[in-house]
Amino acid sequence: MRLHLVAACLTLLLAIFSISSIHAENWPQWRGPSGNGLSSETGIATEWSQDKNLAWRVPLPGPAGATPIVWEDRIFLTSAVGVDEGADLVLICLSTDGKELWQKKVGAGNKNARATEGNSASPTPVTDGEHVWTFFGTGILGCYDFDGNEIWKFNVQDRYGEFDIQFGMSSTPVLHGDHLYLQLLHGKWGGEYLVQKVVKLNKSTGEDVWAIDRSPEPGAKSLEMGETKHSYASPIMYDYDGLTFLVTHGADSTIGHDLSDGSEVWRIGGLNGRSPFNPGEFDQTFRFVSSPTAIAGTIVITTAKRGPSVAVKVDDTLKGRIDTPSEHIRWINDKTPDVCCPLIVDGLVYFVRKSGQIFCVDLETGDELYYENTHRQQHRSSPIYCDGHIYSTANDGHTTVLKTGPKLEIVAENDLGEMTTATPVISNGTLYMRTYDALYAIRK
Repeated sequence: MRLHLVAACLTLLLAIFSISSIHAENWPQWRGPSGNGLSSETGIATEWSQDKNLAWRVPLPGPAGATPIVWEDRIFLTSAVGVDEGADLVLICLSTDGKELWQKKVGAGNKNARATEGNSASPTPVTDGEHVWTFFGTGILGCYDFDGNEIWKFNVQDRYGEFDIQFGMSSTPVLHGDHLYLQLLHGKWGGEYLVQKVVKLNKSTGEDVWAIDRSPEPGAKSLEMGETKHSYASPIMYDYDGLTFLVTHGADSTIGHDLSDGSEVWRIGGLNGRSPFNPGEFDQTFRFVSSPTAIAGTIVITTAKRGPSVAVKVDDTLKGRIDTPSEHIRWINDKTPDVCCPLIVDGLVYFVRKSGQIFCVDLETGDELYYENTHRQQHRSSPIYCDGHIYSTANDGHTTVLKTGPKLEIVAENDLGEMTTATPVISNGTLYMRTYDALYAIRK
């Protein structure tokens, strides 16, 4: 009887372990496993505070907007050391039980932007489970193993040109297969100087596979219609149903690039006014911060300020320049989040505006289902989805948890009381929140 009882207990434990393993996943890059803010995990806490559902809190050496990434029992994140201009820039490795394993100085020369709303530790690291690649706004790009040993490092400004970008380079690299991809889009305000570089690197050596000049919009060389210089957005990888291309976003257009040589496959142009997409006036200060979001068959493009949001239908006929509504444009909404990336869940698209308003759009038809207020503070982190809920975090550390669906339903309001611009992260049963003071692990 006892042997049967032991066997039954072991079977039950194995079943529980198997079920939990199915739902546990790594968070290896900015915006999660697929780069679109979606988590497949279940059982994540929707309520927390400094004394509720808090597994641990680890103080950090300084502020940053970079989100942590997680691979099994390791957490990696970058930070400035303190708030001073010129401070050291570091890569930190923690265990998932909240213990610091190592800290590596990658470079120095931190620069702050907008009264510490951003700094040189804004790009998020990325990992493949063996190495970590980290990029800073100073241009330092490095590869490290899981023990903190440097594999290679160089400054991209030395190789591709000096940065000239008002609030600092914040674009996060994309890892795909054996390669790392960068977009470097910047230039002088009101001048001819314009840098439009898209780069593919060998992830093992840091050597160029190709580095192309991203072609400007027609007429961009004229003084009247000079292309917007600064993009703070990050590239994304579209990889669904046998179609794969790099998507860069900035300088008034969104472009799909062939991975083999960087050539332009398609372009959505005319996003900065005087076009069917955006009938408003051309704006020289128009700059992309929010990055596009992709799921199979669709890319949702955001713009800036009073510009639009555009849903693009993706198939093997998407080619060439598209600057008017066509069969490849699902819909155009006249509003955009400006900073936060859109979130696509179960046929609905959620947009969080920087002032805390949320609007929800039907992915197929473009019908706007609601436009409501939530926590009315600045929002610079992007929303994420898990198990029927959306997590939306404001700069003051207040997170609104919403139930997905065609009507606004707030499930919980949570306040850590510390400033944050980093997007939340979910991995292996834990919600991680990075504030300017600390990293929090939240578990039921």
